[in-house]
Parts: sequence; C-alpha cells; structure tokens
Amino acid sequence: MKLAELGEFGLIDRIKANVAASPSVLLGIGDDAAALSPTPGQVTLITSDMLLEGVHFDLSFCDPFTLGRKSLSVNLSDVAAMGARPRHFLLGVALPKDVPLEFMDGFMAGMLEQAGRYGATLVGGDTCASKGGVAISVTALGEQRPELVLKRSGARPGDVVCVTGTVGDAAAGLKQLFGGVREGFLVRRQLDPTPRVEAGVALAEAGLVTAMIDVSDGVLQDMGHICEMSGVGARLELARLPLSDAYRAECGADPYPLALSGGEDYELLFSIPAGREPDVAALCASVGLPVSVIGEIKAGTGIELVAPDGSSYTPPRRGFDHFGAD
Repeated sequence: MKLAELGEFGLIDRIKANVAASPSVLLGIGDDAAALSPTPGQVTLITSDMLLEGVHFDLSFCDPFTLGRKSLSVNLSDVAAMGARPRHFLLGVALPKDVPLEFMDGFMAGMLEQAGRYGATLVGGDTCASKGGVAISVTALGEQRPELVLKRSGARPGDVVCVTGTVGDAAAGLKQLFGGVREGFLVRRQLDPTPRVEAGVALAEAGLVTAMIDVSDGVLQDMGHICEMSGVGARLELARLPLSDAYRAECGADPYPLALSGGEDYELLFSIPAGREPDVAALCASVGLPVSVIGEIKAGTGIELVAPDGSSYTPPRRGFDHFGAD
C-alpha cells in the first residue's frame, strides 16, 4: 500500500496507535495542540533539527528503521548537551505520495524504539506531501533543574577540555558509504549514532562541567562555539584526540582532518576545572563511556592546534557549515 491510499489522517491514526501513554501527557496526538504536565522545579529545554533527503541522508545507504532512530537521536544529543533528560518530542514529516507504507512503518518503529529507550514520548507534529524527497523535522523537549542546565558560555581560562568516546568515526563512515561499504563499525557510527544522554545528565547533576556542546559539526567547529560564547580561547593537542582503531585504519597517515572537522559523532565536548579529571573519568565510566582530556581553555581568542611533534597544525577545513563554500 502507498501512503496516497492510506491518506494523511489514516497515517496519523497509524502512528498514534503505536505511541505509548505517559502520565506527563494530558493531551497527546489528535488535538490541535498537546497538553503537557511539567515536572515541578524543572525548566523545559527545546531543540529542533531537520533532516533532508539528499543533504542529511541517502535512502540507498540506510533502512527506514535506522533512519527513524537517527532522526530522533540527533535531537536527543542536543538535549544531552544541556544536561537534560528527554521528555517529549514532535515529528514533522513530508513524504512523496508514492512512498510505500512499509517505509513509514519501519521509520516510526525505529524512532519509537529510540524514544522508549530514553524516556521520550511523541506528542504531536505534522504530516504533508512532498513533491521532492523525504523531509523530517523533530522538535525535542527535555527537563532539568534550572541551576544544573549546561551552556556553552561557562568555560574559563585554566579549565581542561574533554570529549567522550571517539571522534571522526561518523565522517569516516560516510566516506566508506560513498565508497560502497554498507556495514561495519564506522558505517554504524554514521547511520545510527548514540546520543550521550546518560553521560550528559550525570555530568550536569555532578556539577563538574563549566561548558558543554555535542559534536555535530566537528570538534574544531564546536570547540569554537564554546570559545566564542565563553569569551576564551583554547589549545588542543592532536595526539590526545581519541581515535578508534577502525578510524585509524581507514584514515591512514594523517588522521586529524576528519577527526577535527568531520562532525556527526554526537559525542559530548566540554570543559571542567583543572584537577577534576579523575572525577569525570569515574563518572563517565559509571555509564560505560570513556572520556579523554584533549586540551585546555586559554585566555584570549582562537584555537591553537598542536601536532604530535609539537608544531602548529593547520587543518584543511574548519568544520561543517550548511551555507559555507563547498
């Protein structure tokens, strides 16, 4: 069956039937707006992302289930970067009329599985026909106590810069996909990223972090956002970048360009006061996630990159920008 045969309202009913109930949702899918019950003493954080066929994803690379998971994960990563717990989300989707119903069933199954894992409930959205490709828009809402919300603007000279997991994997996975590879660690990191929700909440509630962001546009670009918002500079040591074995095998003699500028790893990049490294390592280990110190915050502006031999390093590109030069 094609979506045109089911119709818009039939599709909405089909989605609604698979959404689990939540006590925080007073009115969910079906009315003109959702009614949500906030948690006492918490503030709501809202983030939105779009994924466009041909820009953010290629349907020849991924199945609908995995696309559904990633579509929510990139929003949950933003919530995690603020130290918040996911609570609710809205989905807007534009689909060509000839898309098979099985596509949307698989997409929603992946999205709702990911939502269930992190405690987020679908509460509404919009559907419409597309004369081009598939377009997906997700708006996610999270909660945290106001004094614990993490921002990009709190880094101070002398702080240490840390990053969770490994970096560069997603960009290397995209390179493999364009080369015809369809499976493996790097490909999974590109198509099915893991939002670091547990680590983000734990870091916020431990009071260890001075500034944080998720790595969506690349370590260098996202570190630049922290520096700009905090009015500081930074010094990063390339030898300390956490690189997976699969990434090193793929990227060869100079592994740093993709690790710095590739993006879409959705790891957490953050600053902490010097001396708190053991506390952060223990906390991240408690949620099964490695963390690495990669540099320090400096007074002034700009980001200094230091190569393993101690020389200054200039990357070929800074990071992803939708409206930048190709």
